[in-house]
Amino acid sequence: MISHTMLEALNRQINRELYSAYLYLSMAAWFSAENLPGFANWMRVQVQEEQFHAMKFFDYCAARGGRLTMLQIEAPPNTWDSPLAVFEATYAHEQKVTKMIYDLVDIAAKEKDHATSNLLRWYVDEQVEEEENDTDILGKLKRVGTDTNALLMLDKELGMRVFTPPAPAGSSGQGAP
Repeated sequence: MISHTMLEALNRQINRELYSAYLYLSMAAWFSAENLPGFANWMRVQVQEEQFHAMKFFDYCAARGGRLTMLQIEAPPNTWDSPLAVFEATYAHEQKVTKMIYDLVDIAAKEKDHATSNLLRWYVDEQVEEEENDTDILGKLKRVGTDTNALLMLDKELGMRVFTPPAPAGSSGQGAP
């Protein structure tokens, strides 16, 4: 059974992951309105990732006998000055999420909750990937500057992204899930 302290912390994190999905959905809407469908697609895939993260926490808590309470999701911003500003906000947000995950790791250690510590290792690795993706796109956007053709090429590139759920733990990634 999961401790009350750990359950409450994970419950808050589920809310934060759902907020992240909502934030990225807002960004997708902004990109759609700016006629940048590839950027919008990239954010829609990000929405799916964040929902997956929330459900991974949700399922874990349920499997450990925890009863979760859904919290109100804060409204995200809905306007930005430029694609660069969106990705600066995305990167700053992911840095905050990384800190939240690290805080959960600290709570799990204090609670001597080895099972949750094991789960959180996946999230630590995931945050490294999230921040790397954001810094990659930020670098490209900075190189693009005001070159509209380059921005449209980047839009096309980002339109190729698809959501691929991670393989279950212990899976070789081969064959059916």
